[in-house]
Parts: sequence; structure tokens; C-alpha cells
Amino acid sequence: MVELVIVLPIFLLLLLGIAQLGIAFNNYLALTDAVRQGARYGAPATCSGACDRSTLVVQKVKDSASNLSQSQITVNVTSTWQPGSDLRVCASYPYAINLIGLVVSSGNLNSCTTERVE
Repeated sequence: MVELVIVLPIFLLLLLGIAQLGIAFNNYLALTDAVRQGARYGAPATCSGACDRSTLVVQKVKDSASNLSQSQITVNVTSTWQPGSDLRVCASYPYAINLIGLVVSSGNLNSCTTERVE
């Protein structure tokens, strides 16, 4: 019984830490997938005439990351939109790993991808 009382809190903290890391990793994968979707969407000519392709790409990234909080996603699109040039889409999303109310680690998850404009 004494051993259980000593080991159980440590084991539960370790288990909670693993769960928090899993959530942060899941958010990173969702962000990375959304950035790829946005770059793939913006690489071909997505609109004809005068339209803001950057806004369309940002909206596509946010739509693709539907399980993340839309207001906390920061998207940056860089391109000249000339055929053959690069389209670089970067996004960041905040994370915090906390155990029993104590923040162990926090920061931003960052993901970038580059596609060639067609």
C-alpha cells in the first residue's frame, strides 16, 4: 500500500504529460496538413481576373485546420504569383503543456511549405 501511494502520483503525472504531448503533436500535424492544403490550393491559378490569392490561401489553411481554434492560427503567404515562382505558406499556432495547472512548456507550433506557382 505504501509503495502504491508513493508511485501512483508520479505515474499519473507521467500519464498526463504523455496525453498533453499527444494533444500538442496532434495540433502540429493538423497545422502541417492545413499549410500543405493551402499551398496546393494556391499554386495553380485559383482565380481569374483581379482577386487576392493570398486571402484565398489563408482562408483555405484555416478551413483545413477545422479542429484548431481559427482565431489563434496565424498564416503568412509569400509569393510574387508569377508562373514558376515559389509560393511559401507558413502558419503558427500556440500550444501549452500543463500538468495539474502548472505550465511546463508553451510556445508556438510552426509549419511552412513551399510550392511552385503554375
